[in-house]
Order: sequence, then C-alpha cells, then structure tokens
Amino acid sequence: MKQRIAQIALVVDDYDKAIEFYTKKLHFTLIEDSILSETKRWVKIAPKGSEDCCLLLAKASNNEQLSRVGNQTGGRVFLFLYTDNFERDYQNLLEHKITITKEPVIETWGKVAVFEDLYGNQWDLIEPSSK
Repeated sequence: MKQRIAQIALVVDDYDKAIEFYTKKLHFTLIEDSILSETKRWVKIAPKGSEDCCLLLAKASNNEQLSRVGNQTGGRVFLFLYTDNFERDYQNLLEHKITITKEPVIETWGKVAVFEDLYGNQWDLIEPSSK
C-alpha cells in the first residue's frame, strides 16, 4: 500500500488576499484556481519546486470557520517550510516585513526560525542539516 498527503486545507477569510500573500511574499506557485460556485473556489498553492503536498486555500463559510482563521492549531507551529537556502528565504521574510516570532537558531537537525503568515498561523522555516 502506498499513501501520501496530497493537500492540507488552510482556512482563510479571502481567496485573493491569501493568493497575493503566498504568491507575492512567499513566492509560492498558484497551482489551481477554479470557480465552484458564486462563493466557493478550489485554490491550490505550493512552494516553488514542491511536487508532493500543497495547500488548499479554503474560504471560511460560517462564523465557526472564520473563528479558526489564523489559529488552526491553537497557537502551535502549524506548517513546516523546508528550504535549500535558509539565508535567502529568511532575508525574503524580512524584506516583505513578515513577522518573525522566533529568531534563527541552529539545532542538531538544522537551522530554523518561526514566522507568521498574514493570518497569524505559525510556520517553521527550516534548512535541514546535512549529515
């Protein structure tokens, strides 16, 4: 048996605002943006060069879902963005004035910093150590 996680739903308040942040500031690729109804779209994004898992931007459709925007994990780090060049990507975060909540540190498993997306979701930026 072979399985994989294909996408993760990320609850957002506005499709276009989210697309702009992820594609313009984090340089993700817009994979798909299909209209499903007057209020619903199928929007998939992924980091450049990523071939496995992507994010499905899911617009909140009621107050309960809207209350989860930016806090899908109760304040814990939600997503882990691996990079082949930490300094390049960290500098990009700074240039786009993205909030850094934990400055870079070197751990045994790699270099890591924590940042927030436009909604306040916590992300790890990680360059794994080469062993």
